[in-house]
Amino acid sequence: MILTTCAACATELGTGGKKCGRCQTRYCGAACQEQHWKEGGHKVLCKLIKKGGGAEAYHADKKLKEAVAEAVEACAEDTKGQTCYICTQALHWKTKEGLVRGCACRGTSGFVHVSCLAEQAKILVADANEKNYDEKRWNSCWDRWAVCNLCNQRFLGVTRYAIGWACWKTYRQRPVDNTERELAMTQLANGLHLSDRFDEAIRVYETCLAHFRRGRDDDIYTTNELVIIQNITCCVQSLPGRDDEALAMARKHYDWTMSKLGPSHHLTAGAALSLLVCLNGLGQHEEAVRFLRGILPACRAALGTKPNELDRLDFEFAEALMYSSNEKHDMREAITLIEDALSRARRIFGPKCPYLKGGEETLVNLYVKLKRLDTPLRFAVGTRVECNYGGNEDSGDDDDDSVISLGWLFDSSDSGSDYSDSDTECEWSKAVSGVVIKHHYRHPNLPTGFWAPYQVQLDSGYTIHAPLDTDRSIRAAGSG
Repeated sequence: MILTTCAACATELGTGGKKCGRCQTRYCGAACQEQHWKEGGHKVLCKLIKKGGGAEAYHADKKLKEAVAEAVEACAEDTKGQTCYICTQALHWKTKEGLVRGCACRGTSGFVHVSCLAEQAKILVADANEKNYDEKRWNSCWDRWAVCNLCNQRFLGVTRYAIGWACWKTYRQRPVDNTERELAMTQLANGLHLSDRFDEAIRVYETCLAHFRRGRDDDIYTTNELVIIQNITCCVQSLPGRDDEALAMARKHYDWTMSKLGPSHHLTAGAALSLLVCLNGLGQHEEAVRFLRGILPACRAALGTKPNELDRLDFEFAEALMYSSNEKHDMREAITLIEDALSRARRIFGPKCPYLKGGEETLVNLYVKLKRLDTPLRFAVGTRVECNYGGNEDSGDDDDDSVISLGWLFDSSDSGSDYSDSDTECEWSKAVSGVVIKHHYRHPNLPTGFWAPYQVQLDSGYTIHAPLDTDRSIRAAGSG
């Protein structure tokens, strides 16, 4: 079941709770059921839900219509004047839905109705069952629920979200232990995940995992279960305030896959990628580099047939190098990784690949930092300095470095300019003392291409950054 929360108060129910006797809507108890009937609108909807096949069927149908409408709207600009490559119509003959495209197809290829994709995939899977295909051929038919038939790349974003609901609606009424039903639930979870609905995705993934592991409490996991665990970790890491939880999950998952499957298995490489993302997300870039350096060749080889994951691995490792090192050879290695990944992404997924922008910004930052490394800085790490600080020294935030100098006026168009004195600098506002703790510092919230020459830990305990290596921004302690 997908409806795992109380319809009235959203409490997680698991397999328990109370159900409406007519439409099977779930509640945590009689009080919530009564409140929902009287005040929550269930009195009006109950007969409609029953007519629609019960709570699960009504919910799936409603969510599918909403998801298709969202996908059609998101793709409207691209699909204008096009027709479906399956039915050759602009509007679907039955549902009257518009077209979508969310794969790597370009030009006039790949425009399709979600309903046509669903019908095509349903027919292929039914044919595979009837002809008793072997596992490899059967899986290739099932992949039509996630992979474009033309470009052979996976659907992404809201298109994948809509197809996920179509898949779940198709197989929802199968028996609980039916393979297609279990895989359809996974497809729905993947669609929620890839459309950034992380909370919903986690709930469905956890339901999937419970179904796969019913009656078992061992520590042996199948391939499908390991993929689900990795996806749950990715979703948790994407939610604000849960980075530490995600890191603990990623470490445990990686340790298990490494010990059971070895470094060359694609699931181990996927687990390594999840752990790398978590470390980078927490700013633990030095540990990220130490962790992946020794196993990078094996991971890249294991992900060679999965371009999306391979690109992400290269982007994340390049980012870890960029933030953790001030060595030119590391910057050049990171630039090579990013350029190769961007080239692959453009070739395979086209100019609308969702992670192109982030990769291009990282490449700009790398080139700027490489140039900065040619300019010697005046103060070594560990030197006591005074900074021109325009804020409140006692109200800083260790998680979000304050901008130091009132004399720094940043123009994004000058992001590649050298560290130098500037006519826009103003006089000293307030001198605060501290110690240089890092050269060539960059906070992720800073504009693309900007690197502060120094990160400074103040005597008050807070950290800030000096935007310019000039006396009107930072000077030796006691020199003022």
